[in-house]
Amino acid sequence: MASEIRDISLAPSGAMKIAWVKNHCDLLRTLEEEFSRTKPFEDIKIALSVHLEAKTAYLCKVLKAGGARMYVTGSNPLSTQDDVAAALVEDGLEVHAWHGCTPEEYDAHIRAVLSAGPQIIIDDGGDLVHMIHTQMPELLPEVIGGCEETTTGILRLEAMNREGSLKFPMVKVNNAQCKHFFDNRYGTGQSVWDGINRTTNLIVAGKTVVVAGYGWCGKGVSMRAKGLGAKVIVTEIDPVKAIEAVMDGFEVMPMKKAAALGDFFVTVTGCDKVIDEEDFYEMKDGAILCNAGHFDCEIDMAGLRRLAVSSAPLRNNITGYTLPNGRTLAVLGEGRLVNLACGDGHPAEIMDMSFAIQALSAKYLVEHQGSLSSMLIDVPEEVDREVAVKKLNFLGKEIDVLTPEQEAYLNSSTGA
Repeated sequence: MASEIRDISLAPSGAMKIAWVKNHCDLLRTLEEEFSRTKPFEDIKIALSVHLEAKTAYLCKVLKAGGARMYVTGSNPLSTQDDVAAALVEDGLEVHAWHGCTPEEYDAHIRAVLSAGPQIIIDDGGDLVHMIHTQMPELLPEVIGGCEETTTGILRLEAMNREGSLKFPMVKVNNAQCKHFFDNRYGTGQSVWDGINRTTNLIVAGKTVVVAGYGWCGKGVSMRAKGLGAKVIVTEIDPVKAIEAVMDGFEVMPMKKAAALGDFFVTVTGCDKVIDEEDFYEMKDGAILCNAGHFDCEIDMAGLRRLAVSSAPLRNNITGYTLPNGRTLAVLGEGRLVNLACGDGHPAEIMDMSFAIQALSAKYLVEHQGSLSSMLIDVPEEVDREVAVKKLNFLGKEIDVLTPEQEAYLNSSTGA
């Protein structure tokens, strides 16, 4: 099947972006060199649905260097960068994606990459896995396994596994230490505020930021908001995480109370209707809403559109919704992922770690095909450790090593 992209003439711009990323991704460069020699994916078809920007594109090129036949699409209608998609096509990969696709076009792109009959699936949010199970089950026997990048995607996989409907092994890449400790906290923390700041051009210092959810992503968003000088309110459903937020110096309260106080709202939960119709009515005129979870339902966009007496663009990537009470709420990126719909996503050095784990996990699946007994697989400890050790080396840092006597002491039941 031929690629489906906006404009192949954009390829030089995309190639320049990918080259910049490559220069800042030491781990992936090392893997590209290794895979070029060893060809771990020789003649393996890989279907990939991840936010299609330069860092994802470089992961695709690393896998292709390992012999993979790549079939690529995005994982969000607003995060695909058309010049990057064009650059991949120019490099011989099959791509089905463009920025601003309709829901119908998005589904068609997912279907197109699955139609290749992949043996490995690399997913971000679970859309590939969901469609192949529910709409294209005839392709399931060919699949060796897959890798899931996100918390939301893993929640979907766990639900499928409980129901007994998951038909091939999936590696929980998001749960790797070298993924969620850094990608979710430092990557999300920085890239969310990159997206907000470049889109709004407003000051954060002195304002009140409401962060919904205090998982690793919420911790990062809150930490960066505090660093920018904001007063931060956290909303949570987990009492342990709520106590942690309090001890980290943040206010904690229900969204119903926080709604009237916030200047900026950032949802980071993976749940539905975290900000709902009642909350909209309580918000200040000019309150700014954005989402850093996976789907655009965390802010009840359907409810907001239903309530609004009018809507209009206020600035590129900002839509104002005027409520019956006369107040206007500003939504960034249509309620989709603000760091990608309004920015370039996580920093390259952070995604270097996450995507190295993706590549090594895919390699693990190929090497262990037919021998994996579980449908949901943790990233092997040796993969996590390999990534951490190499990253430290690239950072020019050294750590201590246990002596044989210390190892014996730690492994002794007497402690002596």
